[in-house]
Amino acid sequence: MTDLVHALKGALDYTRLYRGQTFVIKIGGEIVDSQETLDGIAMQAALLESLSIRLVLVHGGGPQATRLSERLGIEPELVGGRRVTSPDVLEVCKMVYAGQINVDILSALRKHGVRGVGLSGIAGGLITARRREEVQMRDDDGRVRRVDFGEVGDVIGVDAGLLDTLLGQHFVPVISSLAADDDGRPLNINADTLAVSLATSIGAAKLLVLTSVPGILRDANDSASIVAYADPDDLAEMLESGAIRGGMRPKVEACVRAVRGGVRRTHIIDGRAADALLVELFTGAGCGTMIVGRREKRDYRDHELTEE
Repeated sequence: MTDLVHALKGALDYTRLYRGQTFVIKIGGEIVDSQETLDGIAMQAALLESLSIRLVLVHGGGPQATRLSERLGIEPELVGGRRVTSPDVLEVCKMVYAGQINVDILSALRKHGVRGVGLSGIAGGLITARRREEVQMRDDDGRVRRVDFGEVGDVIGVDAGLLDTLLGQHFVPVISSLAADDDGRPLNINADTLAVSLATSIGAAKLLVLTSVPGILRDANDSASIVAYADPDDLAEMLESGAIRGGMRPKVEACVRAVRGGVRRTHIIDGRAADALLVELFTGAGCGTMIVGRREKRDYRDHELTEE
């Protein structure tokens, strides 16, 4: 009981700081794959909401889309951690993202008394996108190639009016990573990119990316090599060297854009770990990687030294 009381007292400063703030939480498809893990995330979301923290949840569903594609005889293709979306793959994304996964998250939230509202980026004109043109990029083998991502969109506008209405009435928006262009053409949007666009547009205090790795690793084969905190310059070196690759690359690039877009702190954490959100948010040590601007990093380091 003494440990519990001590922990609650230690979290008091954080609860005062976070009250009334908006957090955007991006949930990876691999997190939703486990009912037990999803239940834990929903419970933590309920606790955060009880502390008057406004939540927006964003999700993709890559593993589930891959499995359904394969069952339908459609060979998945990813380049640099991003999905090439043919018209057939887009149909899969619509079924999986806006259907199966969105409903599963809403059901888990309801179990814990959270009033979730399922949306996609198409709802209420929330996200306007443009079909991505063919791009030249470096793949995970280091080759530079031109890639047509198909029915994939880049975000060009956010109308957060619907989110403001829902958040003001204490609902939790749960947004799948689909959007549309001005002609109503549905497009697949990278969920990390969508989360960043929303976080910067609504002035979120934090962006938290829940994935299946402990955070950013200096050595992808060594979970002990986690980077506790970094700024965009640190990460640029790791991206250039190839230390950050595959599906982690778009996540890191998204977090860097969020920091540069005004989100003070972004976090990449292992959403499968017990109480990962609470540990990251309410303890000084945290459990993942925090990405901040240079000034914020300096202040954080000075605070660490003071604590010691």
